[in-house]
Amino acid sequence: MTKQAALLERITVRPDVFGGKPIVRDMRMAVEHILSMLASGDTAEVILYQYPFLEPEDIQACLLYAYRSIAGEHVREPVPISGS
Repeated sequence: MTKQAALLERITVRPDVFGGKPIVRDMRMAVEHILSMLASGDTAEVILYQYPFLEPEDIQACLLYAYRSIAGEHVREPVPISGS
């Protein structure tokens, strides 16, 4: 398994958590929340301090997921949202 593949394994999608949005390691921590913190100027160190259950690789995984999504790569299977 490549390093990127191993990082992307940290990103999961569950229909019952945040409406199927990508989350970190099957926890209730949305990828978009981490990306928002980084975009707001928080450093990885600040995020890791505020969320001690996260690991540095989780932040790398979020960035990789965002990059690959923006690049148009199919990163995860779409999750049907109930009622849609």
